[in-house]
Amino acid sequence: MIKNEKGVLVIFPHPDDEAFGVSGTISSYINQGTPVTYACLTLGEMGRNLGNPPFATRESLPAIRKHELQQAAKAMKLSDLRMMGYRDKTLEFEDEAKLQGLVTDLLDELSPSLVISFYPGFAVHPDHEATARAVVKAIREKKDGERPALYGLAFANDTEEKLGQPDIVHDITEVQEQKLDALKAHDSQTSQLLQDLEEGVRAGNPEALKWVTREQFYTYDWEDDSVN
Repeated sequence: MIKNEKGVLVIFPHPDDEAFGVSGTISSYINQGTPVTYACLTLGEMGRNLGNPPFATRESLPAIRKHELQQAAKAMKLSDLRMMGYRDKTLEFEDEAKLQGLVTDLLDELSPSLVISFYPGFAVHPDHEATARAVVKAIREKKDGERPALYGLAFANDTEEKLGQPDIVHDITEVQEQKLDALKAHDSQTSQLLQDLEEGVRAGNPEALKWVTREQFYTYDWEDDSVN
């Protein structure tokens, strides 16, 4: 069951972050009439994958990934897509106050009741972690009555050991085709994985089915002051 929200703000650093982790959730909110904004900080132009078989080059990849992100947004019926213009694989070196300010500006403009991003300390990639820190810092500065909920994606190897079981599990069975279409849109990055996933779904593989029937999140503990 997906809780009703006034508005949802999704913030990730790369095209396809949303497709893997939250495209079913995004589609579910949109289908029930909830406004959703997705702020994608970079175009993922330094991604290692160039298609399978390769069809992109280092020079063409930025434009390809931008188009793929736009197609993924269409698959999710997402109309408010923001491409924020940062360079891939550099977010850890950006001024943290500037990144936090970007998030604050979005919060002030949109007043979402829910923000979805990565969970700091459990997001593996340096760009993921820089994004998570900026999101937490910006939300923490809000007054208690104005602070949106924060759902974090966490997938480090020690996630369940340290955070326990996910706090939020969304059943996305009804929108699994939209999730698959969002993944297909990111063809330069997902073609082989998607082939394996679809074969697993057809075969009834439990791990494959989990990808297209549930999305899970951790709620952030605002008593935790490790992000400062």
